[in-house]
Amino acid sequence: MARVWQATAFTDTDELVALAPMIEEAGFAGVTVPDHVFFPEQLESAYPYTEGGKPYWSGRTDWPDPWVLTGALAAVTTDLHFASFVYVLPARSPFLVAKAVGTAAVLSGNRVALGAGAGWMREEFEQLGQQFEGRGRRMEEMIDVLRLLWAGGMVEHHGEFYDFGRLQMSPAPTAPVPIWLGGSSPAALRRAARVADGWAAPNCPVGELLPLLDQLRKLRSDAGRAAQPFTVMAALETPDVDLALRLLDAGVTDLTTSAWLTYGARHDGVDGKRRALERFSDEVLKAHP
Repeated sequence: MARVWQATAFTDTDELVALAPMIEEAGFAGVTVPDHVFFPEQLESAYPYTEGGKPYWSGRTDWPDPWVLTGALAAVTTDLHFASFVYVLPARSPFLVAKAVGTAAVLSGNRVALGAGAGWMREEFEQLGQQFEGRGRRMEEMIDVLRLLWAGGMVEHHGEFYDFGRLQMSPAPTAPVPIWLGGSSPAALRRAARVADGWAAPNCPVGELLPLLDQLRKLRSDAGRAAQPFTVMAALETPDVDLALRLLDAGVTDLTTSAWLTYGARHDGVDGKRRALERFSDEVLKAHP
């Protein structure tokens, strides 16, 4: 089996610190954390992953800050890894992202990955003071800036969107922070193939995912990166082992799913979710190592 991660989306935030050691004990490789800063009452932007363009959550849905949450969960675990899935990178300042992610990497002992996407909600960009147009190109330069700042020491950068003289950000991670890029558009796939350490696949039917994996494999070959290590994280709504094996054959390395959503325990509190984790561990993780 691939490395399996427990998704924290649509979980009450105040349960997660108690659940993290249980997730680790159950045998999950890590947890994935979603990202949005807020949900506007009047939303004009179309959500790209539903047929009608309407999100399947509301303003009442918890969206904890991914890096504050990662710091809290890292403090109560030892081996569990953490990844944003996915962080709206170009809606932020690269300096603030580098500081938050880098600090989380230091405190966790390099157990974090930045899963990032270009974003779709114009309202979020406007409130955070960032341009919505050109966000993909800006995100590519942000990746250069992040890696530069995380390397430690005095650095400088002179680019199209960001220009700064010599400065140093501390603490710096002692190992590179993996960057996985999301999105399924041709531009997003090209970007992931050229500059990322992995691809955070959208939640879509396997019939749509497999052709995207074929495209990504060709793009990585065209970029001369076919032999380099590359993570492919896919979302799996149910513990379907046959489907997981098909995805592995297609190049998927990691799967994110949810034990408590699989077994209908979303609203059953910490004890109910613990039982779901134990069942998932027995029926999936231990049965198909």
